[in-house]
Amino acid sequence: MSSQPVLACQAPPDVETDDCLQEYTYLFSPDILKGQVAFITGGGSGIGFRIAEVLMRHGCRTVIASRNLQRLTEAAKKLSAATGQRCLPLVLDVRQPQTIVAAVDEALKEFGKINILVNNAAGNFLCPASSLSFNAYKTVMDIDALGTFNVSKVLYEKSFRDHGGAIVNISATLHYKGQALQVHAGSAKAAIDAMAKHLAVEWGPNRIRVNNIAPGPISGTEGVRRLADPRPSGNSIFQLIPLQRMGNKTEIAHGVLYLVSPLASYVTGTTLVVDGGAWLTSPNGFSSLLGTASHSAKL
Repeated sequence: MSSQPVLACQAPPDVETDDCLQEYTYLFSPDILKGQVAFITGGGSGIGFRIAEVLMRHGCRTVIASRNLQRLTEAAKKLSAATGQRCLPLVLDVRQPQTIVAAVDEALKEFGKINILVNNAAGNFLCPASSLSFNAYKTVMDIDALGTFNVSKVLYEKSFRDHGGAIVNISATLHYKGQALQVHAGSAKAAIDAMAKHLAVEWGPNRIRVNNIAPGPISGTEGVRRLADPRPSGNSIFQLIPLQRMGNKTEIAHGVLYLVSPLASYVTGTTLVVDGGAWLTSPNGFSSLLGTASHSAKL
């Protein structure tokens, strides 16, 4: 009896925690990224962790970088054990260029090259604009938008300008309709979308491709744990998504895998939305989100 085919909208296996997959089905060639090196910010947990794992399962060595060395070290051990590839944990703060330079220098010393950059570091919470402190807005803009530029510019100067490369930024769909309670994150992600277009134009002659992934609600992420509606009726919002479910981290990682692989060799300056169609149908009004605001807005 033949095995069942993978359906076009069937979710691949995933795990909620920051652990490696117990099983993995190769839809792309297992060695499609053989010999390459990826630098992933926010790679110690959530979507970044799964991106690192999937790239490593396809032959890529990785650097995972964030502010939490303990988390990174634990993640790197898991990733290397599951994939057999080297994973180097490095500390940086995407808001501080000098820490990025130090981390990139260390990565280049260790691996000799970097071919791929995934800008995944981000910060977010739910808050009405009227209650948002000046510093809270600035903090999200600094981590998401400024941080994406900082890391991209350092990698450009240190490696990509002379050797080419692929950049993927983790964006969002918040600014497509103007999501309530998300002016800070939506503004930052809109900046990232524009940034990708500008950099794709300027850096294309250097053989650098720049693209974005815009995830929808993704299970097993800090975003869903902190931002999802905790009320019993909150789960009904997923019934409004055309594909009738949340996505998972493996699906986002597969989108990144495509964009950094030779299969996307002529794709640059664009955003791949991976949200099951959620932004087309999900409510974005203030009244539908009342009662879900975070208490972490006064940063």
